Amino acid sequence: MKTIENYIRTIPDFPRGGIMFRDVTTLFADPRGLRLAIDQMLHPYAGVAVDKIIGLEARGFILGGAIAHQLGKGFIPIRKQGKLPGKTISQAYTLEYGEAVMEIHEDAIQPGEKVLVVDDLLATGGTAQAGLQLLEKLSADVIGCSFVIDLPDLGGRQLLEGMGMEVHSLCAFAGD
Repeated sequence: MKTIENYIRTIPDFPRGGIMFRDVTTLFADPRGLRLAIDQMLHPYAGVAVDKIIGLEARGFILGGAIAHQLGKGFIPIRKQGKLPGKTISQAYTLEYGEAVMEIHEDAIQPGEKVLVVDDLLATGGTAQAGLQLLEKLSADVIGCSFVIDLPDLGGRQLLEGMGMEVHSLCAFAGD
């Protein structure tokens, strides 16, 4: 039986030399792989009340939409600046080579709503941290963060756990 790791393609030297890019598009393209990922991402939250699923741009939209559908819940995107229509709130964060801004609609979450944050990859944790800061501004109750891949050597899990978040991942790749 295949594991999640078996569905993930590794592309050396992308986007630059020395990087081992973990490509989840091969996981998404396989119906068994995608079903396995969704089921495993949901497992830690079986029986836990959740109101909405939050997907981080961009592959988190694929996972988040599927999880929201499976649970019969709403889906909320957190996007890069300038991609959402209507009134938004913003959060800047640091990237390896600069800064970026994430946004969410200001009326996307009602105070106290229970939300689950999902994305494909946890590396340094900067994107997830920005998303969590946006959700905090909206007074959401984040029940956890779920990722397909954790790159533990880059420190994202420690960052999110230091914020008091429960973090789940389906697999980890060292040294990335």
